[in-house]
Amino acid sequence: MLGFAAYGMWGFFPLYWPLLKPAGAGEILADRMVWSLVTGVLLLAVARLRRPDAWSWIRPLLRQPGRLALVGLGAAVISVNWGMYIWGVNSGHVVETSLGYFINPLVTITFGVLVLRERLRPAQWAAVGIGAVAVAVLTVGYGQLPWIALTLALSFATYGLIKKKVGLGGLEGFATETAFLFLPALGYLFFLSGTGHSTFTSHGPGHALLLALCGLITAVPLVAFGAAAVRVPLTTMGLLQYLAPVFQFLLGIAVFHEHMPTARWIGFGLVWAALAVLTFDGLRQARRSRLAELRDTAGAEAVGVTAS
Repeated sequence: MLGFAAYGMWGFFPLYWPLLKPAGAGEILADRMVWSLVTGVLLLAVARLRRPDAWSWIRPLLRQPGRLALVGLGAAVISVNWGMYIWGVNSGHVVETSLGYFINPLVTITFGVLVLRERLRPAQWAAVGIGAVAVAVLTVGYGQLPWIALTLALSFATYGLIKKKVGLGGLEGFATETAFLFLPALGYLFFLSGTGHSTFTSHGPGHALLLALCGLITAVPLVAFGAAAVRVPLTTMGLLQYLAPVFQFLLGIAVFHEHMPTARWIGFGLVWAALAVLTFDGLRQARRSRLAELRDTAGAEAVGVTAS
């Protein structure tokens, strides 16, 4: 339920960002950065009440400049992802933003090969190949590269790679990354206010509250995701990850009434076929791993009985 809640909330984000108009994507992004830090600090304060050592990770991190630099890089990358997503939704490209998160697993696998030198199974190669064909078909359908989707997929895959190397927990990473983003974002908000382009104070308390809640709606699904990730198998989380782009896609079609010509349907169909291959292969590999573990356990127990 926690995993479903996390991905469900991410999937319904396209309903929230239009509520923040007439604020532009830049102002919304800056407010999201500022209020996310406020929310992160509050959540860490609550965690410290429950666990006195909840902030013990801060000093070791500050003594590791290389790791700290990676956190800063991750913050910059996720800000690109957040900004592109907000702009894409509020400019009528909800379906294309969903495409970005559909192809993200394929981009992540490609990064595993190119950056981490991982070896792919034949089914994974097939999925990546189908995904590449899908991008080509969608390029024809859109008349250009689906750059919103590709930016979202590449930035989120890069962010995931950085997070893997940094190794901070969900809440800790969230608070640290937003700390990096806080001052530039706050400076931009002051600039907007000084030039008369800020909507925070000029469009009523309801609008200001919605902008302030950006931090909370960013943090809540992240915390739910972190709680789910330690309680359910990785294969289950892998399946749940498709909920968010599915909801986004359905919203784009049913709520925002975006146009879907034949070429785009074919392209999306190819992406879904690639994900089906990837999912089937992942489930099969997980089943084989579980069977191997059971055989090893049974063998160890047999050896123990014989020895006794």
